[in-house]
Amino acid sequence: MGVGIGIGISECPFSDPADYWRWVDLCEAGGVDSLWQTDRMVGPLPMLEALSVMAALAGRTRRLKFGMNVLSLAFRDPVLVAKQCATIDYLSEGRLLPAFGIGSPQAPEWDMLGIDARGRGTKTDEALDIIARLWRGETADHDSRFFQLSSVSILPLPVQSKLPLWIGGGSKAAIRRTGRVGTGWIGGPERPDEVAPIIAGIKAAAHDVGRSIDHDHFGASFPVYFGPSDAPVVRHAETAYAKRTGRDPKGYFAVGGREVIVERIAAYVNAGASKFILRPFGADADEMLIQTRKIIDEILPATAARFS
Repeated sequence: MGVGIGIGISECPFSDPADYWRWVDLCEAGGVDSLWQTDRMVGPLPMLEALSVMAALAGRTRRLKFGMNVLSLAFRDPVLVAKQCATIDYLSEGRLLPAFGIGSPQAPEWDMLGIDARGRGTKTDEALDIIARLWRGETADHDSRFFQLSSVSILPLPVQSKLPLWIGGGSKAAIRRTGRVGTGWIGGPERPDEVAPIIAGIKAAAHDVGRSIDHDHFGASFPVYFGPSDAPVVRHAETAYAKRTGRDPKGYFAVGGREVIVERIAAYVNAGASKFILRPFGADADEMLIQTRKIIDEILPATAARFS
């Protein structure tokens, strides 16, 4: 089973747009499979808007695929999202990797924007159905508590005749959602021991509705850092993660050298994952570029040799 290594960011560590594009160009030239942007609309941290990033990457790059990990549909209009994704896929000649979820219950958007978090699962399910129908070129009619549509269609359609529909989340509802409509699943905070039962559950849920998901369409994402575990930037990142999520960063953050990171990838591969979003982090743009270069120079060849 081939292993694909993508790179993602959540907070934007680049104070200068030129540094961001240096990072993108490094990934494009270095053989990285894909770039991923975490979705966050509001809050005190510097974070780029995910779909705007996808459009910018479509114009800047020629080889890289790119996706959002993951876009919170409960905050957005599904017709607009379907149109935006179709446009980006069209202009990038088929390089978009859309990924969707319901939105973290810890996300600040619920309170800041006055959005009711109740029913976000049902709202997301309806939005996914609408988006999938529009991408197939169908005319969508819909009348529910969340959406009222009459004879809606979009053109041009995505270049990818079956635009991937990656789903995030590890809850029972997310497992059923992925089995019902997903073409792939990408993990978030799940450790390797948590991924295996989720993948098994998704396969069973897909089978129950007469579907199947390609064996190489299951992924994982985790933070990586080349350096000592007691580095100030590591302590800061782990503390912030624990405060934000309530989860223990140990066993999730991969900190050390090449062997630590490759063995973490191997643990996920043994659990059934083959697509990866590594999230390097650093104190500033220069360190971010150094960390990314180490992924390119050390992790890409090591994983290619071990898992090809």
